[in-house]
Amino acid sequence: MTMKTNALKAIALAVTVSCSTLSLSAIAKESAVPATKMAPMTLKQAVASEHRSAENKARDQYRHPVETLTFFGFLPTMTVVEITPGGGWYTEILAPALKGTGKLYGAHYPDTGEDNYYSNSRKKLEAKLSSDVVFSEVVLTNFTPNQESELAPQGTADLVLTFRNLHNWKDAGVEQVFKDAFNALKPGGVLGVVEHRLPVEVADPAQAKGYVSETQTIKQAKAAGFRFAGSSEINANAKDTAQYPKGVWTLPPVLRLGDEDKEKYLAIGESDRMTLKFVKPGK
Repeated sequence: MTMKTNALKAIALAVTVSCSTLSLSAIAKESAVPATKMAPMTLKQAVASEHRSAENKARDQYRHPVETLTFFGFLPTMTVVEITPGGGWYTEILAPALKGTGKLYGAHYPDTGEDNYYSNSRKKLEAKLSSDVVFSEVVLTNFTPNQESELAPQGTADLVLTFRNLHNWKDAGVEQVFKDAFNALKPGGVLGVVEHRLPVEVADPAQAKGYVSETQTIKQAKAAGFRFAGSSEINANAKDTAQYPKGVWTLPPVLRLGDEDKEKYLAIGESDRMTLKFVKPGK
């Protein structure tokens, strides 16, 4: 009995050692996985990340990026299009949140080789995207205002976003870009719009430059084929009257009047903004 017991103990010990060796091997393999294979940042992590400047982070209180993207239904596995990223304020959040699991297209003005706002804006954005590995998977496409543009391959996008751009494009431009967004989206895909909101009644339209009618925007999106899926007051600002000498640019962050009444406009904060969600009909 003693010999049998000793034999069984030896077998058990060998099995234990073998399992331990396998476990250590698995741990070693896991630790050897390169950093690029790590999970993408959550929206909150991307917002808090060190690659964002203190100046950009200071605007979170007005732009509410986590709440806004959550309202639009953002998921890290989505294919997302950001129309005219500009200086890349939202790109700094979207790029790391999608890196490795989703896809981000930046539909921006093309560089035509001319010395103008559009070409220079494209060059600045390209320089920004090449400055940090966090932007390494962003794909730029060409968007030309008032012309039909392929924002992303047709029917591939889950989410198309535009932040404070409609006032630049005027009615004809908005109608065209909504058509472009519709073409880029999959059935069931979402168009998310944030824009300076024009009050229903305006005392002096000349002082409300840069503000856009919410009713008109909804009408234009519906005309492009979208279904209106709802609005949010996430980016509302009741202090904003939309009546200023230099229109919406009187308020921060632009502060077009410089030091004139600066504290007054800082106390108002950034503009009152509509936040609208539209869906492309389909499954």
